[in-house]
Amino acid sequence: MSAQQNKEIARQFCEQTWGKGNLAVVEELASHDFKVYYPILPGRLDCEGFKSWVADIHTGFPNLQFTITDAIAEGDKVAISWTAQGTHKGDIKFLNLPPTKKSVSWTGIIIYRIVEGKITEERGQEDALGVLQQLGLIPKL
Repeated sequence: MSAQQNKEIARQFCEQTWGKGNLAVVEELASHDFKVYYPILPGRLDCEGFKSWVADIHTGFPNLQFTITDAIAEGDKVAISWTAQGTHKGDIKFLNLPPTKKSVSWTGIIIYRIVEGKITEERGQEDALGVLQQLGLIPKL
């Protein structure tokens, strides 16, 4: 696959999962050995863990607005920068956090690895500290 084709696959995957909460696209675009890494997570996620996490975020932020701000591709890697905003209206299970009703906004970057048209890896970094501060869970310094 060309870098441009990989970029389109990554954009579609990111927009559908994070942007719309469409988990069916995971079966379509991710490999059977898909792995996900984020510093905020206690460990690596597989396909099912990833789908649970995305669903959890969309439950916690039912009005989530997710925007891809840039995408850069080279070889089998695609880097996507993004912004998100929403109001914390539902439980976030992985943080054991009931709704705070607070609006938050944050940014992040995801690097996808794509092999033979399938996403094999998602490595992300987001402003988790900023989100926790905006939710009132950690004091601002």
